[in-house]
Amino acid sequence: MKGNTLTRFTKGLLDFMFFAGIAVTVTLPVSVKIYGYFNSYFEQFYIHLVILFAISGVLAELILYELRNMFRTVLANDCFVEANVKSLNRMGTYSFLIALVTAGRLLLYLTPAVMILVFVIAGLFSKVLSQVFDRAVAYKLENDLTI
Repeated sequence: MKGNTLTRFTKGLLDFMFFAGIAVTVTLPVSVKIYGYFNSYFEQFYIHLVILFAISGVLAELILYELRNMFRTVLANDCFVEANVKSLNRMGTYSFLIALVTAGRLLLYLTPAVMILVFVIAGLFSKVLSQVFDRAVAYKLENDLTI
């Protein structure tokens, strides 16, 4: 019961982050312009930064979309399914792409490189976890056929 409450809370948090992320991504041109008044780099590289942040934002939204789909299967008590294997694999790819975009942003604006490392580790974790889920799905299907 307690785990189910935590799962539902996490699903609600993911839903909030998903819709808030859409709002942030859509308003990037305005927010980067406003921040450009305080930071000359953002004013100087306005177009480049809007494009790079937009790409990162869309990729982050795709990760959240996949997580939301996975949580639906968790709430339905059927998480070892092929769709989750594919979601984890896609999330790994999206994480690697975010790391690449962030690395590209370093050419324009010096940011903490730790963000690159975080997304590389997240990508690796997602790819490995997709393989674990793939084996679990295979065992589950084998068990279902045995019964």
